[in-house]
Amino acid sequence: MALSREQIAQRVSQELQDGFYVNLGIGIPTLVANYIPDGMEVMLQSENGLLGMGEFPTEENLDPDLINAGKQTVTAVTGASYFSSAESFAMIRGGHVDLTVLGAFEVDVNGNIASWMIPGKLIKGMGGAMDLVAGADNIIVTMMHADKKGNSKILPECTLPLTGVGCIKKVVTDLAYLEIRDGKFHLVERAPGVSVQEIIEKTAAELVVPAEVPEMTLS
Repeated sequence: MALSREQIAQRVSQELQDGFYVNLGIGIPTLVANYIPDGMEVMLQSENGLLGMGEFPTEENLDPDLINAGKQTVTAVTGASYFSSAESFAMIRGGHVDLTVLGAFEVDVNGNIASWMIPGKLIKGMGGAMDLVAGADNIIVTMMHADKKGNSKILPECTLPLTGVGCIKKVVTDLAYLEIRDGKFHLVERAPGVSVQEIIEKTAAELVVPAEVPEMTLS
């Protein structure tokens, strides 16, 4: 069975490490904030000027003035700090973020990512994605493996305008955890109940499949 958006975020949360500074992009990545392991110190950074985001608020602790880069209301942890967007992007461009989690429309075998524009559709702009992919070495992409028509979003070559070139190495979809190495996608894990054959059928790019593909552990 394919993963839900929450389960994708749950799998990504396993890549967090104590002391990490982490930027969560708009969409599925924001959900990772709800799955930080107990006892782990992780500081979440937002492009709009917040370091130290917490979980999404309940009705009791909602502050309409406290938002993330996607204009969703958030909470702030003890020790959080606020600053200008200029300082925020200086952190990002300076390589001070340990892990970046982004959504995407397409990813290809060369580690290229298209995440900001679909021609013919109204958009507000690229946001901070271009800076994030340029300033981070450790990036995880979260996305659906295929679109609503069943067309693969894991491609030999991106067809949409690119956000970044050669910057992606890890992808977590609703079907699988993939790594990009040597110009190919490598199947590392499959979602619980999802067959290897289904992943192969929904992957347009070259996919290296080991003899044994373990199921993801979600906890």
